[in-house]
Amino acid sequence: MRVLAAAQQRRATGRATYDLSAGQPSTPAPEAVRAAAKRALAEDRLGYTAAAGLPQLREAIAQHYHVRYGLSVDAANVVVTTGSSGGILLALLAAFDPDHQVALTRPGYPAYRNLVSALSCVPVDIDCGPDVDFRLDVAALRDLPAVPAGLMLASPANPTGTGLSPQQLAAIAQWCDSGGVRLISDEIYHGIRYEGRDACAWEFSRSAIVVNSFSKYFAMTGWRLGWLLVPDELLDSIDRLATNVALCAPTLSQWAALAAFDDYAARDEQVRQYRRNRDQLTAGLRAAGVDSIAPADGAFYLYADVSRWTRDSADFAARLLAEAGVAVAPGIDFDDQSGPRFIRLSFAGEDVGPSVDVLTDWLGRQPS
Repeated sequence: MRVLAAAQQRRATGRATYDLSAGQPSTPAPEAVRAAAKRALAEDRLGYTAAAGLPQLREAIAQHYHVRYGLSVDAANVVVTTGSSGGILLALLAAFDPDHQVALTRPGYPAYRNLVSALSCVPVDIDCGPDVDFRLDVAALRDLPAVPAGLMLASPANPTGTGLSPQQLAAIAQWCDSGGVRLISDEIYHGIRYEGRDACAWEFSRSAIVVNSFSKYFAMTGWRLGWLLVPDELLDSIDRLATNVALCAPTLSQWAALAAFDDYAARDEQVRQYRRNRDQLTAGLRAAGVDSIAPADGAFYLYADVSRWTRDSADFAARLLAEAGVAVAPGIDFDDQSGPRFIRLSFAGEDVGPSVDVLTDWLGRQPS
């Protein structure tokens, strides 16, 4: 977020700025969503909803799983949340107690570790770097010194974009079930997939808590709306917690999101643009001598090893922005051990071509 703020400050001065740092679509929310929001404003339907969300939206989300996954989900198990961030907080509060160990992949989304620690649970790192193709497997779970209370897992992942196959996710879910480990499956980047297919954890285990959001595939970043699929035994706890934490998710966003499922074709066309951006950015990096990039099966990130030029990704990112106007996220944000060798580049923009040209030119002038 500090990189993004610095990029915005630079742009405000009129200097050319190329933002490859922001993990959000550059396109606005779908037209149907914005039209639905206008109707909701005009009709003044903006009071509190139930803590679990509008019944109509919960039904629509359940139907989404039938349409996109062929999966039967009861709307009673859907809880609408204040973004996926609010959903993750509710899941952690409901599933774990202080001092419980929660396993996390590294590199990984930093808010996982921060929230786990803030709730007095104990984060347990699992190294998922280039040696294992940035993917978690059951062998790594079996090698843990103790069976944790929980596992937080994202596929496709931030910052790598790497996704698990259905078979890999099934094996992990089975291991969790057999050991009494609560799986929290963050599926916020589902729908943005280039190789393989997205598999929902509920295909393999109804003990898992599934996290998702309208922010990425549906391009509703800033509307602060997500959802959980909640096992029966946690529904009451999460309902009580949701009432106290936020009372309900933003009502205007809930009414608007009812229209998000109207046009999958437009969303999928946007994903095809992401693919073109990914391929163009990958080619540019490789031409500039970046030889190690995590396999970006989905999401809209490349996680690139820049150790040829630096062992301090924060300094590298600061110089890249100051000297070339290209904003990237330093890998130290996602991995406090190997992260200083990596940067994360987002290709969620409409056209990354100009960014690629400037970035590769700057890299070509750096001593290695």
